[in-house]
Amino acid sequence: MDWSLRLAYDSDIPELEALIGRSVRELQSAYYSEAQMKGALGSVFGVDRQLIRDQTYFVAEKGGALIACGGWSKRLSLFGSDAARTGEDALLDPLQDAARIRAFFVHPEHARRGLARAILLACEDAIRAAQFRSVELVATLPGVPFYQAFDYQTGERYEVPLVNGLSLPVVRMSKNLVTPSNESPPD
Repeated sequence: MDWSLRLAYDSDIPELEALIGRSVRELQSAYYSEAQMKGALGSVFGVDRQLIRDQTYFVAEKGGALIACGGWSKRLSLFGSDAARTGEDALLDPLQDAARIRAFFVHPEHARRGLARAILLACEDAIRAAQFRSVELVATLPGVPFYQAFDYQTGERYEVPLVNGLSLPVVRMSKNLVTPSNESPPD
């Protein structure tokens, strides 16, 4: 492995913004129009500083450059950058609510090399350690097969309104982290 995984820092934000833009424009162009991608960048696709502050956002780094990112959240929002929100998100209850998988992007030159997989597994480990019993996410169309490969179940398909009047088709997905063999006995 010629890259390393670490938590993101505020100082990574400019490089994260560039990575997200490039990832979206190059890896999602077969699924979304140029106008949809442009309308989603900055609001739907963008940096959520709360994930960085919560220390739940990972970056993969190679030779000092960020080549992938993704994280999880213990907060209410399912997706979107912090530019689309006012104020801080409410915290979720691990015993009642599902944690969120959030904001996965891979540099096009490093796609399909196990980066997103490594980040997803690190997220799921952290989610279990935080005692969440389930996970949900909103997947882009190109992300659906990736998450399905890790046993995420597809749910509602819907359209996210964009700032330019268009909409972005997405799929809500979920995964139960508690199996009968690791479930706690009732009180």
